[in-house]
This record gives sequence, C-alpha cells and structure tokens, in this order.
Amino acid sequence: MTTQARRLVAEGLGTALLLAVVVGSGIMAERLAGGNVAIALLANAIATGVGLVALILMFGTISGAHFNPVVTMSEAWQKNMPASEVLPYILVQVIGAFAGVAAAHLMFVATFGLLAVIIGCSRSRPSVTPFAVAAYITAAYWFTSSTSFANPAVTLARAASNTFAGIRPIDAPGFIVAQLLGASAATLLFCWLYPAAPQDATVGGTVAPSDFAAKKNS
Repeated sequence: MTTQARRLVAEGLGTALLLAVVVGSGIMAERLAGGNVAIALLANAIATGVGLVALILMFGTISGAHFNPVVTMSEAWQKNMPASEVLPYILVQVIGAFAGVAAAHLMFVATFGLLAVIIGCSRSRPSVTPFAVAAYITAAYWFTSSTSFANPAVTLARAASNTFAGIRPIDAPGFIVAQLLGASAATLLFCWLYPAAPQDATVGGTVAPSDFAAKKNS
C-alpha cells in the first residue's frame, strides 16, 4: 500500500507542478511579450519543455510520470501497469491539475520545486541531477511569481543590487520566509517519496525506491 501511495502522490504532485509551469509561464510570457503572441507562445513553450524534462526525471522512477489520463490508459492497455490503478491515477491527475493552476501564483513553489528536484534525482538517478536542476531553474524563472527566487543567500545579495536582477530590500524577508517554508515542505515530502538507500546499495541509472525495499527485504 505504501508503494502505491507513493506512486499516486508522485503522479498527482507531478501533474500539479506541470500545470503550474504551463499556466505560470503563460501568464509571465503574456505580461512580458508586449502583445507579441508569437514571443509569448515561444516563451511558454520553452518553459514548459524544460520544466517537463525536470518533472519526468524527478517522478519517472516512482509513478512513470504520466501526468496525462490518456498516457495512463495507453500504459494500462499495453499492460505496463495494473488496470486497477487506472482510475486512481486519473483521479489524482485531475485533482493535481486544478491544484497546479491554483499554485501557479505561489512564491514558495520555486524553492519547493528546487529541493524536490535535488532530492528526487540525487536519490534515483544522480547522474542527471545537474541537468534536471538547470532545467527546473530555467522553467522557474518563467512560471513562478518570484522569477525563481529559491535561495535565501541569493535573495539577500540581490537585495543589495539596484539593477534588473535586484529586489527591494523590504521584500527580502517575505521571500526568505517563503523559501524556508518551501524547502521544509519539499524535504519532508520527498524524503518520504524517495527513502534513503541502504549503505550497501548501488544507486545509478533509474533505481526506484521499491528496488531498495526489495533489496533490504531479500
């Protein structure tokens, strides 16, 4: 049951983050494109593409990273997943999609997502962690309301800069509080989704938490 719960949570959360990327980057692109629909669409597409790369790398080893009911139905048709999981998958995908639209405006999503990528990838496919982190940050510049403010040290330093990359010093405390909340939530959730491997386990490629559990119980 715990393994199935992890799969459903990962699928729902991944779908939520995907919608946050799509909607958030669309809003940002429209605001910055100055009425140029082509530029807005290009920015939206790039942010969505790199965000999806990070999400697939983050959740693929747990849920398969479907994020789409038709993908789930196709996987079940090919007998790549139990038919009994199709409806639960679709349910969490729909719930996650609506939650992601609501979360598109939340500042703490930037730090939550960053820690999620780092923990998820470093515990499942460590070789791709740098690429996944870079892809996420690229997307987060567009889809988060804070333009990817995810680091308290960087926030403090940027508050001292009176440039395009700077922020108002009065806003820094709010950013930092949101970052700490996002980091705490991501650490708690993703340490549950991705239990630490036993000391004698070899982590590489696409090793899933279930593999660690099987090794420990063998």
